[in-house]
Amino acid sequence: MQRVFEEVASLDARCYEHFFLSEDILMEHAARGMAEYICNNCKKDAKIIIVCGSGNNGADGMALGRLLHAAFDVSLLILKKPSSPMALLQQKRAKSVGVKEIEKLERCDVLVDAIVGTGFSGTFSTEMQNMIEQMNALKAFKIACDVPSGYLFCADVTLTMGALKKRMFLDSAKEFVGEIKVLDLGVSRDIYEKESNWHLLDLQDLKLPHRTKKDSHKGSYGHLALALGEKSGASIMSALSALRFGAGLVTLVGYEALQLPHQLMYSHEVPANTTALALGMGLGAEFSQMELERFLDNSLPLIADADILSSPAILDILKRDSIVVTPHAKEFVSLLKITNVADITTEELQKERFKYAELFCKTYPNVTLLLKGANVIIAHNEKFYINPHGTPALAKGGSGDVLSGLIGALLAQGHNPLEAAINGSLTHAKLALSYKGADFSLTPDDLIDEISKLEK
Repeated sequence: MQRVFEEVASLDARCYEHFFLSEDILMEHAARGMAEYICNNCKKDAKIIIVCGSGNNGADGMALGRLLHAAFDVSLLILKKPSSPMALLQQKRAKSVGVKEIEKLERCDVLVDAIVGTGFSGTFSTEMQNMIEQMNALKAFKIACDVPSGYLFCADVTLTMGALKKRMFLDSAKEFVGEIKVLDLGVSRDIYEKESNWHLLDLQDLKLPHRTKKDSHKGSYGHLALALGEKSGASIMSALSALRFGAGLVTLVGYEALQLPHQLMYSHEVPANTTALALGMGLGAEFSQMELERFLDNSLPLIADADILSSPAILDILKRDSIVVTPHAKEFVSLLKITNVADITTEELQKERFKYAELFCKTYPNVTLLLKGANVIIAHNEKFYINPHGTPALAKGGSGDVLSGLIGALLAQGHNPLEAAINGSLTHAKLALSYKGADFSLTPDDLIDEISKLEK
């Protein structure tokens, strides 16, 4: 698990003030880290072009060119006359050792984007956009220096300086950042970084619900009751997922007889020994208000998903002490509006996912939020986590129902809501990553089948 930061300028300032490291020293360490990565991962006769802007990101690129000059065929393409003091100095240093400068983009083996970094908040000119389009079109191994410029450059790898930045994990950024590696800036990350409320989850953080107690029975592993809604397939998939993920008993609660898989139980009421509830998957209009009240007439841990998130009933549900809500972007926009947290569009949410997750959790500190997306946000009170391991293979109807079953199973087995959301989300991603078929062919049944192979 790694810390993630809104900005790193304050972390750089700590280096200047407390560790007596100058801006120049930090930049040299950043360039050295990039050079080491290239030396270790690129062929020795590679032709390298470093595209530099006029500020300190461009200065990083110029310093990199100087360090690589003796070992590679390196050229600097400087798009605008250097304007920052460090860019002027690094250009002078690069020229002094003979690094060549070129006037236009050429074919190369490695292309480094050092145009703008995290400090850039404007918009690119048409000319600059055209340049980045040309860079993206080149058949080269592409490296972004600190961040992909404007999150328009399509990097194979982003070599970021000092610490992870939140904006790298917006859904829209996933297309551009590639693999992310953090470079030290003269002190280890443990010293450079401060505490943060935001963390990036690693697959190694996953804790599976192992059965370590030998003297146990089905009741030892909880009983999940799921509301069987109008679109019964959704709740059945959730139920099968929960059973496979360790829940000792799984019951579908509904009000009409259906033919169900033999391993699932059925009841008109929430069973007395239920330890957790799941509500919303395929719910539709199946449950009347009275039936919904009967289902919720308890204080059991609950996962709420899909249809229930846009129902007025969610206002009372959110008052529960132990609850996980799992909206996708459109559902979260609806939830924000119903709760009077914010009235925004889906597009506005996607630009500011972190902000609105924080606003929601400030309003409902008892609720655990799992905001679905290319990068999943999991949040409770002032603790925030990003799961970046999802794949496009999960973009298929029913995938979310499987996730709800995983989380419900963990709630039923006694995990607290935040633990259940984190481990359910990591499991969900790992199931998709483990699938051996074509990415477009993954189905909910495949995900459920993969649960049994998690340790192989």
